[in-house]
Amino acid sequence: MVQPRAEYPRPQFVRSSWQCLNGEWQFEIDAGDSGLERGLLERELSERIQVPFCPESELSGIGNTDFMPAVWYRRQVSIPAEWAGQRILLHFQAVDYDATVWVNGQELGRHRGGFTPFSVELPATLAGSEITLVVRARDDARSPKARGKQSQRYGNYGCLYTRTTGIWQTVWMEPVPPTALGRPRITPDVANSCFHLVQPLSGPRTGMTVQATLRDQEGVVCTVRCPADQDFAPQLTLPIPAERRHLWAPGAPYLYDLDIQLLEGETVIDQASSYAGLRSVTIEGQAVKINGKTIFQRLVLDQGYYPDGIMTAPSDEALRRDIELSIEAGFNGARLHQKVFEERFLYHADRLGYLVWGELPDWGCGGYGPVEDHQKPDVSYVSQWLEALERDYSHPAIVGWCALNETWQPLTDTITVLDDMTRALFLAARAFDSTRPILDASGYSHRVDASDIYDSHDYEQDPVRFASNHAGLAEGKPFVNEHNGRAISLPYRGQPYFVSEFGGIWWNSEREPGDDTTSWGYGTAPRSIEEFYQRFEGLCNVLLDNPHMFGYCYTQLTDVYQEQNGIYTFDRRVKFDMERLRSIQQRTAAIEQQA
Repeated sequence: MVQPRAEYPRPQFVRSSWQCLNGEWQFEIDAGDSGLERGLLERELSERIQVPFCPESELSGIGNTDFMPAVWYRRQVSIPAEWAGQRILLHFQAVDYDATVWVNGQELGRHRGGFTPFSVELPATLAGSEITLVVRARDDARSPKARGKQSQRYGNYGCLYTRTTGIWQTVWMEPVPPTALGRPRITPDVANSCFHLVQPLSGPRTGMTVQATLRDQEGVVCTVRCPADQDFAPQLTLPIPAERRHLWAPGAPYLYDLDIQLLEGETVIDQASSYAGLRSVTIEGQAVKINGKTIFQRLVLDQGYYPDGIMTAPSDEALRRDIELSIEAGFNGARLHQKVFEERFLYHADRLGYLVWGELPDWGCGGYGPVEDHQKPDVSYVSQWLEALERDYSHPAIVGWCALNETWQPLTDTITVLDDMTRALFLAARAFDSTRPILDASGYSHRVDASDIYDSHDYEQDPVRFASNHAGLAEGKPFVNEHNGRAISLPYRGQPYFVSEFGGIWWNSEREPGDDTTSWGYGTAPRSIEEFYQRFEGLCNVLLDNPHMFGYCYTQLTDVYQEQNGIYTFDRRVKFDMERLRSIQQRTAAIEQQA
């Protein structure tokens, strides 16, 4: 049987030696979360599953969509003998939600958070031997946690979908030397025509150097060295001569290759390959500029769900194809909604010149966001957000961050937990990344006055009323979401503004007229496909014609289960004339004409 999802899972920090552990594992559902007491750590498990697909999915071979408070995985793994003398790292790209890892009966690691990667280090003495790897994943779907769009009911409803439990991204191993490179942080500097590289290291590094070599299509651009033992994380600047300067831009993505080596004298101790894109994101008035050019962001809401894999793409090709489908419809980017996408998606976005906004899957507590009953914070939101920022910082496709979505608690005369958590997540992103704009919350409750961007969600279906909603932006009085008639946001103060959710036009050609039970969308479904085109064009025109609007995000790329308001069907079949949708969107926007 072909090994599923066998491509390298971390394409921006690649080592040549690694072992993919996807494929068949032993598996067992632990309905009472009593497996440790019942001996599941020691014995064989009763079922078989295809990792990395979650047990709810068809591709896993299980297909159980009921609640699973805990699940167990077990597998024998042979560690190559040639890895002797090196540290052995076991990587999990994502396990939902609380994971514990045992090797030969010894607990070696634990992690909380269903969307971000973690690693455990195996004893070096295990090289050349066969080990027993056991993983328990606990996932109480009804408890407050960052779950994104996963349903808390048995079935799907509204805009909430089938749950994901346990391992749902690649599991893999790699050997690293006693002193090793960590994941680099690559910062493009367009103004000074260079890249800044911060290179974490682990282990003793006395007498060692870090060397970075930048290459373009013609060959070596520059090679830079610095001592490895003078800073906790050595910092290097890689200059690019004017004649070798190529910018990464939407639709025109130029990527440099980057080789990083840890040297002792001239002996290579560790090495990895990466890549980088030279691009800038700046704000000028109400415009958001890429490389100093105003580019209207024609974004689509992408939920990243698949009929057979749920949150896991069935193949690497499926990730790339979703981007191509979006571009074919006229979009130049996406808001990756309520999910930290597989990193391979970002790799394809980098290579295809596709703009991306990164998001934390924060839905899951009372009132949405990281607050239960408006008072109890879930601090794991901050740790997961930092893990996502660390993983994805160096991808040039990402042009903005937003941790929260549709928090709606009203403003009160006291500072609330929502205020504290919104600020904490905003400041975490700002401390980690000073090169991209940050939106405190997408739509609804804006609680950080220093937010770089301001936005709203507006699903008004009548283009005339939609235009009226947004006419006040010219006077500094934009459409601002409320909740039950109460103010939930601090005032707008002139930031770049966009409608980060709109449209969602309900269209399913197979739906019987008047049938509101088998599918769902916003407003009243158009009576004909021509009415769909007219509504789509009217709504897009309102935002394209507004000279104070820097972009929009249309809901959504595909249908997702019962929510049938996508540009494509759930299985990625074409619903509309894509050339017509593309021509509607691709005309020059008003804010671009002012540039």
